[in-house]
Amino acid sequence: MPKFFAHPSALVEAATIGAGTRIWAFAHVMRGAVVGPDCNIGDHAFIEGGTVIGRGVTVKNGVCLWEGVTIEDHAFLGPCSVFTNDLLPRSPRAPSAADRYAGKAWLVKTRVCEGASVGANATIRCGVTLGRYCMVGAGSVVTRDVAPFTLVSGNPARVMGRVSMEGRRLRRAGGKWVDPDSGRLYRFRGDEILECPK
Repeated sequence: MPKFFAHPSALVEAATIGAGTRIWAFAHVMRGAVVGPDCNIGDHAFIEGGTVIGRGVTVKNGVCLWEGVTIEDHAFLGPCSVFTNDLLPRSPRAPSAADRYAGKAWLVKTRVCEGASVGANATIRCGVTLGRYCMVGAGSVVTRDVAPFTLVSGNPARVMGRVSMEGRRLRRAGGKWVDPDSGRLYRFRGDEILECPK
């Protein structure tokens, strides 16, 4: 009896699916993919072999993940967000490209760190790292690394500010950052967010 749920119309070929994960209608998880526990894989998602997904990840409908993409724990991938893994794509069946695709030298890896969120229809260029708990706005095109707890948006995506662990946009307050809704004060140290006493 599997410890994960797969909708009857899902195609699950992977041997490593964590307990409590749910895979919904028409999703395809290929052999060689690794999906951690307590994930939610939405309708029509495609997860290629060589993709690694951590614990508690949400993959919304229509997301395609390719070999070389790593999604760390508790990340969120919005509907139809797009990932790539080749900077110079050609059809491997083209005679001019056959040598290039004989090995894995073409593969460019992408990393989505713990707690990061990618908005609907965003495109993530291969080779970038999305830092811990960063947020990518819907429809953005990300062409370079995004620092932890940073909000980016646009095409190409540009820094718009900072966000809290909960995803709330923060406002600068002197040398600190404030959550306008709660009044909580924060400061950043490397890839960590630290709450400050009021």
